Amino acid sequence: MKKKKRFGLLTKQSIAGWIWLTPATVLIAIMSFYPMVQAFITSLKTGSSANMTWAEPILYNYTRMFKDQTFMRSVGNTFFYLIIQVPIMLILAMLLAQLLNNKDLKFRGVFRTCVFLPCAMSLVSYSVIFKSLFATEGLINTVLVNLGILQTGYNFLGNSGSAKIIIIVALIWRWTGYNMVFFLAGLQTIEYSVYEAAKIDGASSWKTFWGITVPLLRPTIVMTAIMSINGTLQLFDESVNLTNGGPAFSTITMSHYIYNNAFGTGVANFGYASAMSFFIFILVAILSMIQMKVGDTRD
Repeated sequence: MKKKKRFGLLTKQSIAGWIWLTPATVLIAIMSFYPMVQAFITSLKTGSSANMTWAEPILYNYTRMFKDQTFMRSVGNTFFYLIIQVPIMLILAMLLAQLLNNKDLKFRGVFRTCVFLPCAMSLVSYSVIFKSLFATEGLINTVLVNLGILQTGYNFLGNSGSAKIIIIVALIWRWTGYNMVFFLAGLQTIEYSVYEAAKIDGASSWKTFWGITVPLLRPTIVMTAIMSINGTLQLFDESVNLTNGGPAFSTITMSHYIYNNAFGTGVANFGYASAMSFFIFILVAILSMIQMKVGDTRD
């Protein structure tokens, strides 16, 4: 009898759980999975808007993208941003979190707020600010000319190399504080006694950081790395608002090029845009799986 009652209670709890999960599951299926399936079907078609027909061959859009020099350039640009920006941003975020986690630091709440404030700005607003700063007659050029470093204003956003660097700087400025919050949360789960024991044993700050902080923050590092890489692979606002992909597509990103094909060129090439979107989806999935495998500490 006791077993029956226990089984009945567990069944009721299970049913109650599914009842609460059902609305969210239905919404996710309708708002996420159904559009993904429709997008994949669209990626197998050609034509524009309502005049779309099945591609011949069926994978035409997928083979086309690898012959598209502009798209391959956008892939190269996106990975250039990723390889340089993500490591710098995560290292800075971790170091700032370590510094601002010091219980003896005065006004640490103010400092934390200042570092996090860029995250409160909208993506468009901060892109416009950076565009104004680095304009030919902007603040940066004015300062450099007045200091005698430059004779005339330099076209930072009109040159491929400097434009890419500005996008990377903007990304670091915008997202470092966001990742710092995660590292701060991770650091606050580490008992302070661990650091005190290391100090008693004569460990330097550098050895303590690499021997204690980094290993214990491994799950947080993996999580922030996955989020940062996924976000960079889908980079859009900075390319559009800072450089509009120029000069000559030298700074354009994958998402920006997809947008141009779907909405920005006058011809709604949804099939090709959907195929490129699935290419990004596959990249994100592969990189996420690799990072989760590397970061998994379970035996």
